[in-house]
Amino acid sequence: MAAKLFVVLALVAVASALPVVPVAKYAYAEPEAPAHYEFQYSVHDEHSGDVKQQQESREGDVVHGSYSLVQPDGVHRIVEYSSDAHNGFNANVRYEGQPIQAPVPAKIAYAAPVAKLVHAAPVARVAYSAPISYAAPLAHVSYSSPAISYHH
Repeated sequence: MAAKLFVVLALVAVASALPVVPVAKYAYAEPEAPAHYEFQYSVHDEHSGDVKQQQESREGDVVHGSYSLVQPDGVHRIVEYSSDAHNGFNANVRYEGQPIQAPVPAKIAYAAPVAKLVHAAPVARVAYSAPISYAAPLAHVSYSSPAISYHH
């Protein structure tokens, strides 16, 4: 009886040590539609001078678009681009307008104020004297060994 129990427990131990392998794997493949989108945006902020726009469209692997912005020197930069599998990415950049001279900022002079001493706080005098006395007690030290003895 003990031998049968040992064999059953050994088989259970071996079975639990084996890796679990899935019997079948299912993969679902959905057909992908070619990419298609169009977008555009624009910003025209008079306060900060931020003026820009972009538009782009895609049909499958072919992309067409453009963007433009007003640079800090006032020149309008316009970039038109396209991309496809045959020609790769191509961009045409052009500039409109003449650069304007930025005004030179005025120099600001700063001088730290001079501090004037009007009132001086009174100086407090502290007088304290404690009696100091210390006397170390006299100590008598002796050391003796069987052969030599020292006394201090």
